[in-house]
Amino acid sequence: MKHETSCLQVAIFAPLRRIFSYACPASGPLPAGVRVRVPFASGNRIAMVLGMGPCPPGVEVKDIQAVLDSTPILDPALQRLIAFGAAYYQHAIGDVWATALPAALRKGQPLPDIAASYHLSAAGCAALQRVRGKRQRALLDALQTDGMLAPATLEAGLRPALREAVRRGWAQAVAAPIPALRCSNSPFHLHQEQQAAVAVLRAAQGFSPILLQGVTGSGKTEVYLETLRPRLEAGGQALVLVPEISLTPQLLDRFAQRFGEEQVAALHSGQSDGERLRTWAAAREGRLRVIIGTRSAVFVPLPRLAMIVVDEEHDPSFKQQTGWHYSARDLAIQRARLEGCPIVLGSATPSLESLHNVDLGRYRTIHLRQRAGGAQAPAIALLPLRRQGLQGGLSGPLLGACAATLAAGNQVLLFLNRRGYAPALLCHDCGHVFHCPRCAAALIWHRRDARLRCHHCGHEERLPRNCPQCGSAALISAGQGTEQLEDVLRERFPDTPIWRVDRDALRGREALENVVREVRRDEPAILVGTQILAKGHHFPAVTLVGIVNTDQGLFSADFRAPERLLQTVLQVAGRAGRAERPGRVLLQTHHPEHPLLQALLQGDYSAPAAALLAERVAAGLPPATALAVLRAEAHQRSRVEAFLQGAAALAPAGLEVSGPLPSLLERRAGFERAELWAQAGTRAVLQRLLSAWLQALEALPQARQVRWQIDVDPLSF
Repeated sequence: MKHETSCLQVAIFAPLRRIFSYACPASGPLPAGVRVRVPFASGNRIAMVLGMGPCPPGVEVKDIQAVLDSTPILDPALQRLIAFGAAYYQHAIGDVWATALPAALRKGQPLPDIAASYHLSAAGCAALQRVRGKRQRALLDALQTDGMLAPATLEAGLRPALREAVRRGWAQAVAAPIPALRCSNSPFHLHQEQQAAVAVLRAAQGFSPILLQGVTGSGKTEVYLETLRPRLEAGGQALVLVPEISLTPQLLDRFAQRFGEEQVAALHSGQSDGERLRTWAAAREGRLRVIIGTRSAVFVPLPRLAMIVVDEEHDPSFKQQTGWHYSARDLAIQRARLEGCPIVLGSATPSLESLHNVDLGRYRTIHLRQRAGGAQAPAIALLPLRRQGLQGGLSGPLLGACAATLAAGNQVLLFLNRRGYAPALLCHDCGHVFHCPRCAAALIWHRRDARLRCHHCGHEERLPRNCPQCGSAALISAGQGTEQLEDVLRERFPDTPIWRVDRDALRGREALENVVREVRRDEPAILVGTQILAKGHHFPAVTLVGIVNTDQGLFSADFRAPERLLQTVLQVAGRAGRAERPGRVLLQTHHPEHPLLQALLQGDYSAPAAALLAERVAAGLPPATALAVLRAEAHQRSRVEAFLQGAAALAPAGLEVSGPLPSLLERRAGFERAELWAQAGTRAVLQRLLSAWLQALEALPQARQVRWQIDVDPLSF
């Protein structure tokens, strides 16, 4: 330990709000963005150097144990983005850095040498005659046959053999050239609106946020491709963000066909740590031109970033709901500002936040009102359910429409955003409902597995034979899930292929791709699924879409529920009639007179969205104001309430605090939950007040008796 005046300031890769000081190495100060291994508590941890600063007075600072990088692993713009993300979302900067880096780098592993390829040495040629190991032999044969191999192209099982061959001198590294960009022309004729959009987007320079609002099927992806082509040809790189892993394969195929497989890569949580690290490193070295990824891809280093695209920008999946509650869409906008490049926000149903920014003049907007290929927008109709007999939640008119659609050789898509067989199991004699013992929620009945499961905490139990309250065996389901719809439809249409598309039915990385491939065979079929079906898929033979329970979003306590209902219905409706065959959409509802449903009949998003935005402004809700939610949970409700009451008492002047309020799910995984709402007129004011407030909260004695976190710009409650 040493007495120092100027120390390294480092952030431990953990949710710790403190910055820690360590002595500078003998070689001198280290630049920000370099990883180090430091002694911490009784062990050691990987940390990130943030810069230099004064040493804490009267403290003997420890030496670092190792410097892991010779240069910063992220450029200054990305380092500033991470600092912004930590400050804006009021989160520990070490945990923010940990989120931004691949898992292997968080663990202290070195960056892989992506730029190197390997060829067979003279010693390797000689070894070919005597090597007996199966993998070593396969590797040397491959090197001899191909002449040059990159590690990324090898099967995972051969990579250890390559490392051993290098150690033995059988394989030698050479610098691999960066593959040339191979752009191909669009196979489609762009309609007039698409051409105008491409012209505007190609002309955008510097930081330019542009909202591309195009109806479903209007060809937004083709606009992205044609917009990016000249920027990539000029040597630039592009980042394309999508909300769900399920959207990456089809988008990856489109981009690879246009720009070449070697230049385009995906990055998402479904990949192995090694695969993510190699893609991340290749992008950092400029060897990839396009990265297509989900939330965390917003932090991928791209030294020649020329444009960012956020597809389906309205989707709530862009907001992280655990740990660091960041919005990838909003950080992408901030990254574009820091990098000085245009950003395109694409959606058929833009978020009210984006529409508000258009109204304020912060974003430009481009409209695509015409569907590509001459396809017509589907007709939307309501199916009133009052006094209707239902079969598994399906009315006679909807089943009749399904039969007619199939008889015409077309396909049907039925949407129900609820997994399982039924959302509840109850006793027909006494009314007892089976609840999760750890959550304030009913257990979901999964009939195929004969299990009751909680979709909040993961608890599950065997299907009981009798009611625990009265002993009756008369147990019945309440409501419908996708599994029940599938059973009803198989009984009604026994000769028709039926595909259920939800997280329970899709097992494995390629399951959804296989279903999409089968559906596109253009034969009569029925798709039944959840929100996975609502996003970006192209099913040319689907001419009928049925929304089984339109009323789900009409009476929620969440003020965003009407917006999400509007977006979901129009996104799902957009799957119908995308080719030359006309489509129609049927909405089952018990409330056909509801103003929002009446607005949906026009098939237009802009008018009802403008009305919802006006309601938000009048009510003083986001995006007209800035909101943060302070959440707390503990096994005892009294501790939660004591902490939140103490927090409310410490709220600074200018911060409007409401609560404590029970969370929509009051108990989850055994923890009682409640929250405070904190509002201010602007984000700048909210940020200033939150910073001082949270420092005061950390000193509260009750803060150590609960788990608490702050969620800035919350999307769920």
